[in-house]
Amino acid sequence: MLSLQGFAQQTPLVDFISINAEVYPNNLDKTVRGNVLVKFKTLQQTDSVFLDAKNMHISNASNSNITVSASDNKIWFTGDFKQNKVYELAFSYQVTPKKALYFTPTQIWTQGQGKYTSNWLPSLDDMNDKITFDLTIFAPENKTVIANGKLKATSKTAGLKKWEFDMTHPMSSYLVAFAIGDYTKKTMYTSSQVPIELYIKPEDSLKFEPTYRYTQEIFNFLETEIGVSYPWQNYKEVPVRDFLYAGMENTTATFFSEAFVVDSIGFTDRNYITVNAHELAHQWFGNLITETNSEHHWLHEGFATYYALLAEKKILGDDYYYWKLYNSAEQLKQQSDAGKGEALLNPKASSLTFYEKGAWALHILREKVGDQIFKQAVKNYLTKNAFKNVTTQDFLSEIETGYKKPLTNFKENWLQQTAFKTEEAYNSLLKSPFIKSYFKLVSLREQPLSQKKETLSQALNNHNDYLGQEVVYQLALENYKDVKDLYLKAFKTTAIYTRQALAFSLEKIPNDLRYEYETLLQDKSYLTIEAALYNLWKTFPDGRTKYLDHTQHIIGFQNKNVRQLWLALAIITPEYQPVLKQQFITELKSYTSPIFSFEIRQKAFEYCSQLNLVDARVLDNLLQANTHPNWRFKKFSRNLLETLLEDETFIEKIRQNKQQLSQESLDYLKDKL
Repeated sequence: MLSLQGFAQQTPLVDFISINAEVYPNNLDKTVRGNVLVKFKTLQQTDSVFLDAKNMHISNASNSNITVSASDNKIWFTGDFKQNKVYELAFSYQVTPKKALYFTPTQIWTQGQGKYTSNWLPSLDDMNDKITFDLTIFAPENKTVIANGKLKATSKTAGLKKWEFDMTHPMSSYLVAFAIGDYTKKTMYTSSQVPIELYIKPEDSLKFEPTYRYTQEIFNFLETEIGVSYPWQNYKEVPVRDFLYAGMENTTATFFSEAFVVDSIGFTDRNYITVNAHELAHQWFGNLITETNSEHHWLHEGFATYYALLAEKKILGDDYYYWKLYNSAEQLKQQSDAGKGEALLNPKASSLTFYEKGAWALHILREKVGDQIFKQAVKNYLTKNAFKNVTTQDFLSEIETGYKKPLTNFKENWLQQTAFKTEEAYNSLLKSPFIKSYFKLVSLREQPLSQKKETLSQALNNHNDYLGQEVVYQLALENYKDVKDLYLKAFKTTAIYTRQALAFSLEKIPNDLRYEYETLLQDKSYLTIEAALYNLWKTFPDGRTKYLDHTQHIIGFQNKNVRQLWLALAIITPEYQPVLKQQFITELKSYTSPIFSFEIRQKAFEYCSQLNLVDARVLDNLLQANTHPNWRFKKFSRNLLETLLEDETFIEKIRQNKQQLSQESLDYLKDKL
């Protein structure tokens, strides 16, 4: 008999078949309690198997022949387990999750990848044992719940609403997910009649269309391009507040950052298309088939990045596709030239390698073997390994079968070599007429103006954004008087990103371009408006009131980028609405509060710090941000706090007003005060 006690790997000994869980998350005390029914088959005779479970308290075990006990990170099932026999038992648990489940003032949501679902649900941290999870979530009656699978039923019980979800196929534990919040829903159907449920907060209802623009087209394209039917019952997309990443491809339920909830103007610069396509592609590459270990992580991220690029190519055109490839090649070349290149099969490689080098490898491989062989191999690879775990060789074997030649050079150059194959990538890019034109334009950067001015002028004629941007940035290197005519021509273009380049590059605006530059405030781009407002305010003091009046009702992105800049400028412009100054200050300070998302708060902290507006209230909010679950925001907050506390004037100011601080803040600052 084999014993698992002390071992972390148990896949050869047991197959967990299903986990049915009732989950009661409590936003008041940040705890979870639940009831679990688990079914498993022992593949060999053993005396113990386990589920991963972090710091859980266990009770009410139902099977008298199996002893259930909990350690710090596991739940052990001990008994006389026979080979090839199926067992079933139920138990209850309670836990205060330290990660993987997050409570915000208005939402609760999970993030399993990299955080481990076992922090809130007994499951498996090992992705090689796929399990059918059926979740039942209990939430306040006024909230909406989204989880994996199909919603079977809802009912009211004991002041809560019960949401029952069903999954028909197994998945890795890191893909188990639920979200609770205030949402409205619209459902659309794909060409193959798969229901897509799209969620949004009621107050963002007018942003629904631009946020989810092209969703149907992306789904229909991917299903056709991949050649394998969508493998799950339905698909859901949910924006969540304070999300840790851009998006996460939970099985049937993508969660994404609400920073991508945009109106039609915001769509110009911060749309959801790339994330939308990337996370949807994961439903095949990562969810239907799953890597055996991180050596093969590119099979998830490289494939999702590549197929998202193909979807964007379908929607936005060939030039966009090659522009994205070119930009990622530039990043990979820079990494490689600095001696920091990474092999694609390196399990500790960076995201740049897994995502972008992985996509480049697939682009090159497809060119090498041809569309027909590539697509058939992908179809075979997914079909043969559906709901299983895979290695890189599983994919390459399908390519080699169709290609009828070994892929030795490809493996060496794109999978095993640390250096980026710049020359091969460059030659591939040259297949795009647009890229040829762009490279020709770039080659003129060091040329005297007299030898290139006509070419620069011609490049502005076709209103191509990418060529126009390059022209504008070259103009910035020349004497303004010599290129004024080209600037005037550039301002007449309709290419939004060319005009954005004008906003960014002309920080010191020539007086005789003032009128043209002011037109940037009319552009359908919040990034352009933000840059133009600041540069105009800085360059032309006599026009500050006019510029502030013109932009006073513009909010901008989800992080209120234009509004917060406007408030900062209005506060420091003495002649602008002096009777409302305190109201502007109060509003700006309010955005540091935990009731707002971290994107809004970070920008507010920056402005409050720059304008010396950090009082006790803002400091309380900053100290709270020091423990925020989003690590980037937490790092920013801690760095800002350290900087502030280096200033004796600031410390004295806080010391004089310490009665306004919360007790938690006083405890934290007692050594300083």
